[in-house]
Amino acid sequence: MSVKQKILGWSVAALLLVTAAAWLAAPIFIEDAARPATASVRTGPAPLQPVVAADVRLVPEVVKLEAVGTSRALKSVTLFPASAGEVVAVHFASGDAVDSGQLLVELDSRDQTLAVELAALRLAEAQRLVDRYARAKGSDAIPPTDVDTAKEALAAARIEHQRAQVALDDRFIRAPFAGVVGLTDVEAGDRIEPTTAITTLDDRSSLLVSFEMPEMLLAVVDPGAPVLISTWNSNTDAIEGQIVDLGSRIDPATRTVTARASVENAGDRLRPGMSFRVAIRVEGQSYPSVPEVALQWGADGAYIWRIEEGKARPVAADIIQRQEGRVLVDAELVEGESIVVEGVQNMRDGREVRVLGSGDAS
Repeated sequence: MSVKQKILGWSVAALLLVTAAAWLAAPIFIEDAARPATASVRTGPAPLQPVVAADVRLVPEVVKLEAVGTSRALKSVTLFPASAGEVVAVHFASGDAVDSGQLLVELDSRDQTLAVELAALRLAEAQRLVDRYARAKGSDAIPPTDVDTAKEALAAARIEHQRAQVALDDRFIRAPFAGVVGLTDVEAGDRIEPTTAITTLDDRSSLLVSFEMPEMLLAVVDPGAPVLISTWNSNTDAIEGQIVDLGSRIDPATRTVTARASVENAGDRLRPGMSFRVAIRVEGQSYPSVPEVALQWGADGAYIWRIEEGKARPVAADIIQRQEGRVLVDAELVEGESIVVEGVQNMRDGREVRVLGSGDAS
């Protein structure tokens, strides 16, 4: 064997030995690579979770209602004559403001005036007879039955005189209260009957606005509750009023009750019969108020993270009402307690938190 052949054989043998050694050592390197480094394992406590907190407030539930109402005057009547007769004079013009007791229409009263005078004469005669019997009291000249008859005649004469006076008063139609008279078709010389409408009279110092209210509001709306009443003209301001009456029955078809509110008619700008927009805002029971972002949802419903001694604790919550970025909830929360509003992504029960700031996140 030559020298070159020997050198070639040794080189092949060396190559085979290196390959075998690498093959046997490969599992060791693979196992070392798969084993995690002990230096990367964290053995200390979890870091504090940074959060932004807000305080719980106690806020009353607000009940709002908007309805359409129809108005009527505080007092409103249509005037009719008490008896038939010829109109002698009309003492008002349509739209006049009149006082209580002011004469509006005068009927022919000549017969009634004579009847009053005749009744007055008979009353005076009966009175003189009774006085004469009274002066003769104690003597036997006047029987007691005659005295009783004279007294009865005096009483009857007094009643006849009063009736005649009432008939005379009925010939003069007067305003039963202060207000504004409406249109009339009655003129002097007309013959009118008890069924003839003379005019209307309205006390417009304040108006009564009737509207329908859901029966569910009966528990929170009482007489005296404030309301805002406005016309459909957007250029006018709302007027404050208050509820004065509530109906005694619920409409079974609409499940509503009729309410009536009183509103002052300053400047006599409003008219009976107008329709109005009625708004009611009533405060009910107070509940904890939290920002909307603090409310979280889980498998069992809504909940809130409350901060207790630096740790987060979940509190179940039922939504009562939403109010402009905040939510009224029925939950075991006390006014002034801190709740988490930001940083809830990595939160868990009992995790310690670090409050970065406090404020309303609404």
